[in-house]
Amino acid sequence: MKLNLPNRLTVFRIAMVPVCMFFIVYNCIPDLWARVISAAIFIVTAATDMLDGIIARKYNLVTDFGKFLDPVADKMLIIGTMLALLIRNGIYADSSAFVHVMVWALFVVVMRELAVTSLRMIAAASSEKAVIAAAWPGKVKTVTQTLGVIVMILEPVIAPGSGFVASYIMLALIIVSTAISGALYFTAYKKFLKQ
Repeated sequence: MKLNLPNRLTVFRIAMVPVCMFFIVYNCIPDLWARVISAAIFIVTAATDMLDGIIARKYNLVTDFGKFLDPVADKMLIIGTMLALLIRNGIYADSSAFVHVMVWALFVVVMRELAVTSLRMIAAASSEKAVIAAAWPGKVKTVTQTLGVIVMILEPVIAPGSGFVASYIMLALIIVSTAISGALYFTAYKKFLKQ
């Protein structure tokens, strides 16, 4: 299958996830540079999410493949970097409190994504063969998670000794926005569950 430009950007986003994770997890260069590089990679990669959507809508390049792959790429980017940060920030801060909060935030993120993905599969297998595209609650969740990851990557070098205060705040926002968006998806598409 020949991929159009938006879908190529989505595939690029998926390919960059392990690269970003590598610089977060492995202590092969000084912490400052590792965090700056991983933040730069993450920001550029996350920006392609907005870019591929703009291009797809402007030039009428929206495809079912893109509707499916785009949210998958988002999940991989956020979950992958959060897993990497769980290791890196846990080691850096030597803080069991941060690790515990991060674990629960990641649990909520993974459970929400599994639940919504299952809902998408049910919708696709229904008589309507519906494809559930990303809606505004999911976009708000994605923006919150993206900002949260950036804060968690950079806070130790921008505000050393802060005790991860900003990261804790962002984790709380991630938990709330993720849970709410998941609940709204199930409310909006509950007809497929009834089938």
